[in-house]
Amino acid sequence: MPDILTIATYNANSIRVRLEQVLAWLERVRPDVLAIQETKCADESFPADAVRAAGYHVAYRGKGGHGGVALLSRDEPQDVAYGLDDDEEPDEHRLVRAKVRGVAVVNTYVPQGREVESEVFAYKLRWFERLRCLFERHYYPTQPLVWLGDLNVAPEPIDVHDPKRHANHVDYHPEARAALERTMAWGFVDVFRRLHPDEPEQYTYWDYRARNPVANKVGWRIDHIMATPPLAATATEAWIDVDERLAVRPSDHTFLVTRFDLSQLL
Repeated sequence: MPDILTIATYNANSIRVRLEQVLAWLERVRPDVLAIQETKCADESFPADAVRAAGYHVAYRGKGGHGGVALLSRDEPQDVAYGLDDDEEPDEHRLVRAKVRGVAVVNTYVPQGREVESEVFAYKLRWFERLRCLFERHYYPTQPLVWLGDLNVAPEPIDVHDPKRHANHVDYHPEARAALERTMAWGFVDVFRRLHPDEPEQYTYWDYRARNPVANKVGWRIDHIMATPPLAATATEAWIDVDERLAVRPSDHTFLVTRFDLSQLL
C-alpha cells in the first residue's frame, strides 16, 4: 500500500497576519509537514497554541521584524535543531531541521541579498557554502532528505517572468544561481522540475508592487522542494497553489506542495 508523505513550503510574510489563511489551508490540504519562512515573529509571540489546536506539532525560531522559520508536522518531529552549526553566525531564525517519519527535513530561509554589490549579497553566497557544509556534516545523499523553503534563487530562465531584464537581480544573478547549483550538487533533485520539466510560468512569488501580477504572470519560482535522489524518485505529485496568492491579504508567496510515496523507498 502507498505510504504518502505530503510536504509543503510557504513564505508567510508574517505568520500572525496570515494565521487564519494558514490554518484554513492546513485543514483543506492536511499536509504531513509544512515549512514556513518569514514568520516575522519573536518566539514569545508565535501562535503555537493555534497551530497545535489544528493538530500539528511545531518547532520555530524567530526574533521579530524579519526572518523567522517554523516547521509544522502531524507526527512529532525528532532531532530538532536550529541554525548553521559552524563557527560563524548561526542564523537560527533562518534554519530549522528535524526528522519526520524517518525523513530528514531542512527548512531554510536563505538571505535575499538586497544589492549585488553589497555585503549582504556576499553573505548570501557564503550562506549557501555553509549550508552545503551542514549537509556534508550531518547527512548522506543516499538517505531520504528534503531541503525546502524560500531559497531566494530562480535557477533557470524558465523560472523568471523576464530573465533578460532581471539578469543581475540578486535572486537570478549568475553568482546566486551558481551558489544554489553548488549546494544542490551535494546530492539534490529539484522535485517540481522533475515532475514538470518544461512547464513555463510556474511561479511561487509575485511582487506586491506589480499590477495584477498573478493574472499578468509577473512571477518568480524561488521557493523550492529539493530531495535526495532516493526520495525524489518516489515523488508522485508537485503543485503550486496559485489560488492562495489571490486570497484576501495574501503573502507575496504561495504554497508549494509535493507528495512522496515512502513505500517506494528501497
